[in-house]
Amino acid sequence: MSDAPAPSARTTLRRGADRAVYERTRVLEILDAGMIAHVGVQTPDGPLVLPMAYGRDDEKLYLHGAAANHLLGTGKGHEICATVTHIDGLVIARTPFHNSMNYRSVVIRGLATKIEDPDEKLRSLKLITDHVVANWDEGREVSEIDNRKTLVLEMALEEASAKVRSGDPVDEEDDMAGPWWAGVIPVETRFGEAYAAADFTGSNEMPPQYGAVAGKTPDER
Repeated sequence: MSDAPAPSARTTLRRGADRAVYERTRVLEILDAGMIAHVGVQTPDGPLVLPMAYGRDDEKLYLHGAAANHLLGTGKGHEICATVTHIDGLVIARTPFHNSMNYRSVVIRGLATKIEDPDEKLRSLKLITDHVVANWDEGREVSEIDNRKTLVLEMALEEASAKVRSGDPVDEEDDMAGPWWAGVIPVETRFGEAYAAADFTGSNEMPPQYGAVAGKTPDER
């Protein structure tokens, strides 16, 4: 059970409350290790959830997409939900009924607001870009047309909570002495070696930070 209090009633974990994590530093660590948030909104056609790149500062989460993006357009000015999940292992129990996964996940709920200020919009886009891999300063500058075609939403990190599972399977006492195998299959994601695009004809060498992530996990990048 987390030592810190839940930020709000609707982010309080009830099922599996012993796996709740409310400490801000831990929540931010999980966000920093992720690259994709699944963002949910309620649309006139029903609920919609889409994967999106994101970035953050100490106070807010930032999401971006095309100005015509249906999810972002519907979400602006409304309550949305964003989740980030890492699968760290498959937990194999003595009975499939108790199979599980080791994971780290964060749920953020809040009002999504469109960023109108041009300078703040560029700042948030840089945060989103560099969150995945530092790239904002390596390519051509963002044009006014690029900026107009892009929509950025921000949401406060005030209502963010995490849920974490680690360790072995939890089996029933009567099954413990049985012959069935039990254990954990670790799951890892690692970056491969960067390579140039087939149509690359430029003169710039590959920025060293692209090669530096090779072999690393998202937690290590």
